Amino acid sequence: MSDTAIKHVVITGGGTAGWMTAAAFSKLLGNNIKVTLVESDEIGTVGVGEATIPPIKNFHKLLGINEQEVMKATHATFKLGISFENWGQVDDEYIHSFGVTGKECWAGEFHHFWLDGKMRGHKDEFGEYCYELQAAKQNKFALSKDMPINYAYHLDATLYAQYLRKFSEKLGTERVEGKISQVDKCPATGNISAITLASGKTISADLFIDCTGFRGLLIEQALHTGYDDWSHWLPCDSAIAVQTKSVSKPKPYTRSIAHKAGWQWQIPLQHRVGNGLVFCSKYLSDDDARTLLLDNIDGETITEPRVIKFKTGRRRKGWHKNCVAIGLSSGFIEPLESTSIHLIMTAIVRLLRLFPYNGVTESGVKEYNSKLDSELNAVRDFIVLHYKVNQRQDSEFWQHCQQMEIPESLAHKIALFKETGRVFLDDGDIFRVDSWTQVMFGQGLIPTQYHQIANVMSDDELHKFLASMKLAITQAVEKLPEHDDFIKHYCPSN
Repeated sequence: MSDTAIKHVVITGGGTAGWMTAAAFSKLLGNNIKVTLVESDEIGTVGVGEATIPPIKNFHKLLGINEQEVMKATHATFKLGISFENWGQVDDEYIHSFGVTGKECWAGEFHHFWLDGKMRGHKDEFGEYCYELQAAKQNKFALSKDMPINYAYHLDATLYAQYLRKFSEKLGTERVEGKISQVDKCPATGNISAITLASGKTISADLFIDCTGFRGLLIEQALHTGYDDWSHWLPCDSAIAVQTKSVSKPKPYTRSIAHKAGWQWQIPLQHRVGNGLVFCSKYLSDDDARTLLLDNIDGETITEPRVIKFKTGRRRKGWHKNCVAIGLSSGFIEPLESTSIHLIMTAIVRLLRLFPYNGVTESGVKEYNSKLDSELNAVRDFIVLHYKVNQRQDSEFWQHCQQMEIPESLAHKIALFKETGRVFLDDGDIFRVDSWTQVMFGQGLIPTQYHQIANVMSDDELHKFLASMKLAITQAVEKLPEHDDFIKHYCPSN
């Protein structure tokens, strides 16, 4: 596609996506690549992606970022999972945690043994065999080599971008302030050759990273890449976000509270709470959504509620010609499982692994887009699962979700679990079997059979097997300090 070596990379747009990209490029690509980030002070960012999943720790480790330092700077708290309330039925509650549940064997995962135990009269809930889940329920947290715990963060997305900006600029990233007024393309190849700012300044580069958000200023408006609309599977198309002052100690989990036409998030930071309502405008107006959200939050509001409109789906190509879309410009899957920042991270790492030092190649682009397709489809299916397997009968929205057609890949996964108790992961799955089973069990989906390997244990052996695991978790959780106490010791913000 091009035999021009990549010497200069221009990142258009700041925010979380832009500055994560700049941080990784400036740290890991060495001194041979010039990195420029262009952003406008006039254009705000969505800035509500404040919850993460555990691989964010690997990203920080890759960049040599100190955990305590970044947590202090972003007023972060620890996250052990997500509490889902009213998702199966009204007043139901379960936690999708980051932990492993029980112990597996060569033939099947722990849930087969748990199902066999239920058949034999055991009453314990599935989540009682998960360390992270039980720690979350009791608001406990600590770091320990003896009893490792799997966690992520709640953080202030705006402060995170500011932290990464300082990190990037120290390593040589040049920031240029300005609004893009024109995108110039090569008549012969269709590649982007330069961008022109409102000031008249022109910046040329070899590779462009589009972090301009929903607008997709380069990937869509300039290159017309196309968009696959997923709103027939994910019908929510609006969100309202507002911040409030904290009125209680932060919990080590995100809350996702289902309402009649969508769901509400609560993300606890050290001194404030991020709140929002994701909803479907066909069933709820903006004004009614605003009232619903404000009636269901605690604490004094810090910001004015703002409405965000979106269309779930993805760009048909994440990498097109000499432009790679990262963040919202590449697509949007609603934030139900906190995947937004993770998808930014995996896009960056994938691009770094395929970085076209000697020029963009067709094979490299195809490989990037193939892996991106697999990942996005798997995340989409996991999010759609939550809507599809609800059992609510109290509103048209939830009934619609039960009845809607779903991707064939997800339909097969649900049927396989329902009929056999098996879960097999696809290549792009970022969520493990534990995640799938926690959500399916949590929302009332119980398989009609399970792997008979569980029958090899006698009643006494199975009882001891289950009891010993539960006791070990109970004793470990009892030793943990309160989440808030650990934060005050480990990473207090000013």
